[in-house]
Amino acid sequence: MSTASVMADSLIPAGVAAATRYLDLAGVFSCALLGGAVARTAGLDLFGFLVVGIISGLGGGMIRDVLLQHGTPVALTDYAYVTTAVAGSVVVFLIKISEESWTRLFTALDAAVIGFWAVTGANKTLGVGLGWLPAVLLGTMTAVGGGALRDIILGRVPAVFGGNGLYATVAAVVAGVTVVCSYAGLAGLGVGLGITVALVFRLVSVHYGWNLPNSLDWEPQSKVASAVRRHIAPATGEGSDGEQEQSHPPEESS
Repeated sequence: MSTASVMADSLIPAGVAAATRYLDLAGVFSCALLGGAVARTAGLDLFGFLVVGIISGLGGGMIRDVLLQHGTPVALTDYAYVTTAVAGSVVVFLIKISEESWTRLFTALDAAVIGFWAVTGANKTLGVGLGWLPAVLLGTMTAVGGGALRDIILGRVPAVFGGNGLYATVAAVVAGVTVVCSYAGLAGLGVGLGITVALVFRLVSVHYGWNLPNSLDWEPQSKVASAVRRHIAPATGEGSDGEQEQSHPPEESS
């Protein structure tokens, strides 16, 4: 089946599909700016700015395109993508503003990136004929993938894992809104509504410090714990009381 026929049979009108490219590029530029801001904090040189900015700007989209298996990732076929990522990195490298201003800008850009890429990922997934669940998953993956790769190469715990306000949650909600609007025949409305939801939801969650709950603190019951210790005792040399048996070192030869 050709790409044109898939697009014709999908829920995404041709006009929205064309606009998706510009949303994608807006996400690339915004996320490259974020990558550059992180590179500045880490004290990297120009090459470091470029590497972090490009990975941050292109990572999520390339993961999406590889998973869709619908041709070569667009970042490798459309030169505007790499150029846009480089431009975002260079802008941050050349412009110096106060840390407080960067903090405010970073939060706003972060919210915008979530909106641009969650909408883009969902629309591209629906555009190749996949259903609502893959659209929500890949919309979320597109939004958080670049930032996660950026944090990993810098040796940081990815922000998507918590402690940074609602992040992946916002992306999933935005992708869900986009999908619902597309199924209702309002794909154009879904683009604007999705970006608006991302900006409002993300900024409010950061302002009020909303986070998903961490794991519950619990300890196994004593009987269960004893059974586990007895089970692993032969392999670890532990006794039945859970303490390691003392082993006597061999006597040294004179």
